[in-house]
Amino acid sequence: MKGLFISFEGPDGTGKTTQLKNVATALRAQGYEVLESREPGGTIMAEKVRNIVLDPDLPINNITEVLLFSAARSEHVEKVLAPAVEAGKIVLCDRFSDSTLVYQGLTRGLKLDELGELRQLNAFASNGLVPDMTLLLDGRPEVLAIRRDARGVSDRYENKGLDFQHSLRNGFLALAEAEPERIKVINAEGTQEEVQDLIMQEITALLEKVKA
Repeated sequence: MKGLFISFEGPDGTGKTTQLKNVATALRAQGYEVLESREPGGTIMAEKVRNIVLDPDLPINNITEVLLFSAARSEHVEKVLAPAVEAGKIVLCDRFSDSTLVYQGLTRGLKLDELGELRQLNAFASNGLVPDMTLLLDGRPEVLAIRRDARGVSDRYENKGLDFQHSLRNGFLALAEAEPERIKVINAEGTQEEVQDLIMQEITALLEKVKA
């Protein structure tokens, strides 16, 4: 089987990281070779960039954010993601280029048809790598806020408040509406088991399609 690239997206508190790990375990149990990664991150350099862009005490403007994320993505794709896909692995990534379109684009007041420059930069940084499937974990910001508070961890974006989380949700759902074949919306308000079942249904359907 050829390799697959699956990204996990969504607002803060949807459980992306936990679900990615659970799904990786389930796929390995089925005999698949799986690589887990995240953005920004995945390499030594990209993890250093992550520390910078998520630091709530470090002021960074939007253009600087975009360029830092792009630099980390280029490193990540070249050294980790693309080689794993080429080797036939299932690659699961916690966030990818859709996050850039939402966080640095749609929440800043841009509309879908005004994302051209960001899309070009994403394509350049990723060398054209696009997820075979994007799993968008979705939930009401008021519900997700309870999970974030229970986690007790905050970063630059989580500190922006509930209105920003609503903007994030709206942005991701707008992308999903524009690309329904690639982006699958998953109700993330259920239990971990319920959410994982929904995710595995989508991944199983993709695997069956690839094998056909």
